[in-house]
Amino acid sequence: MGTPAPAEAGSVVRVQVPERSVRHDLRVVKIVLHRELIRFWHDKMRIVSTLVQPVLWLLVMGTGLSNLMASGGPSGEIDLKTFIFPGVCAMSVMFTAMFSAGSIVWDREFGFLREMLVAPVSRSAIVVGKCVGGATVATLQGLLIVMLAGLAGVPYDPLLLLEMIGIMFLGAFALTGFGVIMAARIKTMQSFFALMQMAMMPMMFLSGALYPLSGLPTWLSVLTRINPLTYAVDPLRQVVFAHLDVSAELERTFNPGVTWNGWVVPVWLELLIIVALGPILTAVAIWEFRRGD
Repeated sequence: MGTPAPAEAGSVVRVQVPERSVRHDLRVVKIVLHRELIRFWHDKMRIVSTLVQPVLWLLVMGTGLSNLMASGGPSGEIDLKTFIFPGVCAMSVMFTAMFSAGSIVWDREFGFLREMLVAPVSRSAIVVGKCVGGATVATLQGLLIVMLAGLAGVPYDPLLLLEMIGIMFLGAFALTGFGVIMAARIKTMQSFFALMQMAMMPMMFLSGALYPLSGLPTWLSVLTRINPLTYAVDPLRQVVFAHLDVSAELERTFNPGVTWNGWVVPVWLELLIIVALGPILTAVAIWEFRRGD
C-alpha cells in the first residue's frame, strides 16, 4: 500500500462534533458514573473512614443508650441499637452522598472540571451523571452498614434488605443533588467541608435518626418536619419495624412515624416526597452548575 499524500498547505481539516442527542447524553452519564465508581473503589481509605463513624454510632451509642434504658426502666422486647439502625444507615448514605458531590470542587481545583466543560457534552448530563454516581456510591456504602443488621437485632430478610437498599438509593440521589448545589459555586475543598458540616449536622440531629420524633417541643417538631432527611429516615425505620415482633406500646414509643398536625404521614407519601426531591434538587443543581462555571 502506498503512503497517503500529505495534506496540501492551507487545506482545512474538518473536525466533526457529534450531534447532541438523548443517546449521547446517556453515554456522558454512564462515563461520569463509571468514573465515580472507579474513584470509590480505588479509595480504600475513604471507604473505611466513612464506615467507622456509623459503626461507632451503632455500637457505642446504641449500646450506651441500651444500658441507660435498662437502668432507668426496661425497654421491653427492643434493643436501642435496633431503633437507631435505620438512622445510622441514612446517616452513612448522607455523608457519602455529600462527599461524592464534593468531588466537583476537587475537579475544579485540579483543572479536570475545565476539561469536562469544554468537551462537546451537555452540562446537564454531567450533573445527572454526578448525581447518579454519587447515589450509587452512597448506596454501596450504605449496603456495608446494612450487612451489620444482625449486630442491631435486625433480621436478614431478603425483602427487608431490598426495601432498605431501594429507599437508601432514593435518599442518596436527592442528597447528592443537594450537595452538587452547594459545590457548584465553591472554589476550595476547605470551604465546601465547612459548609457541608454546617448543613449536615442539623439535618442529622433533626431527622429522628437518633431519637423518636414524638413528644418534642413545638419549635423543634416544626424543624424536623421540614427536614428532607426525616422523610428518608422514617421509611427505613418503618420497614425495619414491619419485620420485628414488638408490642403495640413499644411500636408507638419507638416507631411513632411522622405526623402533620396529628395526621400520621403514610410511608408511600414520604417516599413520594423523596422521589420528587431528587429531580427538583438535580434541576436546581444543573441551574447552579451552569451559572457557576
